[in-house]
Amino acid sequence: MSIVVTGATGHLGRHVIEGLLEKVPADQVVAVVRSEEKAADLAARGVRIAVADYNAPETFDSVFSAGDRVLLVSGNEFHKGRVGQHKVVLDAAKAAGVALFAYTSAPGTLTAALADDHRGTEAAILESGVTYTLLRNGWYNENYTENLAPVLEHGAVVQAAGEGRISTASRADYAAAAVAVLTGEGHENTTYELGGDTAFGFAEYAAVVAEASGKEIAYNAVPAETYKGILTGAGLPAPVAEMLAGVDQSIEKGELTVGTGDLSRLTGRPTTPIAESVAVALKG
Repeated sequence: MSIVVTGATGHLGRHVIEGLLEKVPADQVVAVVRSEEKAADLAARGVRIAVADYNAPETFDSVFSAGDRVLLVSGNEFHKGRVGQHKVVLDAAKAAGVALFAYTSAPGTLTAALADDHRGTEAAILESGVTYTLLRNGWYNENYTENLAPVLEHGAVVQAAGEGRISTASRADYAAAAVAVLTGEGHENTTYELGGDTAFGFAEYAAVVAEASGKEIAYNAVPAETYKGILTGAGLPAPVAEMLAGVDQSIEKGELTVGTGDLSRLTGRPTTPIAESVAVALKG
């Protein structure tokens, strides 16, 4: 039996691999990657490497074996039809007879366009009949803390989320939940709604950044159209700007406040506060 992780050299995938290596022998872990070169450090530690691409179904023909536990980390090629890409992995896993198929999805409350691919993938998983676990990941702390440069430069957190609140957690937290599912028992045909223990609004987030940086930081709530213009002006493609503005509108409606406690229960520890992630980002 192996534990197979797709997107293993991505931000989340690497955290999952690291967590697995603390729990199981390296030769039981299979890292699915598009570039063998990027996974050289994992191979050196004894992790088995499988080179496969969501866009080339034949590359998945020999990735899975009967009894494997699989984590499909959702793809990030929004323009290439993610549901179709995910079905490539799902079909190969089903054909091989894997024991568990886990998928990193989005909160069930999220209605923004970003959720459409996740809902489509979930439907395909349920229809396939495989034994599944849906890990409906909320927003990451890093979605904000990795973009602190313009906040510090302009002295402002700019979002189109109004007074909405959001319960984020770190990538490491979500990865630890995936590791718990992949190495534990009793997670079959279960859906987990995952988010941080404490919700915050962006005025609070601005105050956290101000305290950590020693600079004056304000929260500027702007309309969605204005926000899209800011993002495209910063070089983001229009479809990505549209998607991010849509997420902010969902935040304003409370759709990214996840209060289930599933994440800290799965990991056995409190989630990482946004202030802690801000402090780490500023040190870096």
